[in-house]
Amino acid sequence: MRTASNAATASIFGVLTMLNVGAVQAAEITVLTNQGVVSAVRDLAPAFERASGHKVVVSFELGQGLMNKVNADAPADVVTHYPDMIEDLIKKGKVRAGTGAVVARAGIGVAVKAGAPKPDLGSADAFKRAMLAAKSVAYSRSGASGLSAAKLMERLGIADAIKSKTVLVDGVPVAAIVAKGEAEIGLQQINVILPVAGVDYAGPLPPELQDYVVFGAGVLTVSKAPEAALALVKFISAPQAAPLIRKSGMEPAGH
Repeated sequence: MRTASNAATASIFGVLTMLNVGAVQAAEITVLTNQGVVSAVRDLAPAFERASGHKVVVSFELGQGLMNKVNADAPADVVTHYPDMIEDLIKKGKVRAGTGAVVARAGIGVAVKAGAPKPDLGSADAFKRAMLAAKSVAYSRSGASGLSAAKLMERLGIADAIKSKTVLVDGVPVAAIVAKGEAEIGLQQINVILPVAGVDYAGPLPPELQDYVVFGAGVLTVSKAPEAALALVKFISAPQAAPLIRKSGMEPAGH
């Protein structure tokens, strides 16, 4: 993995040099990010620091905390969110026009308690049977992966059948609820499942059922170091960042 990281760093350093966005005075850049994409940002930040000389502070915000900080013009330089939200923030004057970029996408996977039998996820029918057989199924109440899971249950025609055993989760990773034994199966972004102790990653949704949550980034208008912040956005959205994005359990947005 170190080889892939070093290769990505060297490759993107070349991109930054070519774009002339890396050769600015060293700065400290604060990134406002949330649960959905923090894993990728934390993997990309050290590589960017090595390639650019800038320091990156990753500010992990829970729930509405991220947008509260953005709307209050809290000191920060870069924000990550869904691409349509980045566009909306540009229109509202919170993000600098021309700095928005799509960074990565995350597929939805299945978590079970460590050591528990893993459900059959080999087909849509197998997944449907697994959901019906489970004692409880958890997903986020309002996060993008949870909304997708709810739509999936409707699509499969089992929403009513599993309603009484559905656990809606707020404020913590769904996988953490599974680890505590408060749900037998959890559905969430793969990159959010992987770091949670006490669970096993059973696998992704079957291809015919898979949905992706896409994330972007942009430079905040309150940034005191807009050139360095733009360098970071270019870095994390460059094709050469793909190995580091995959390391986090996400996928490059263009794939």
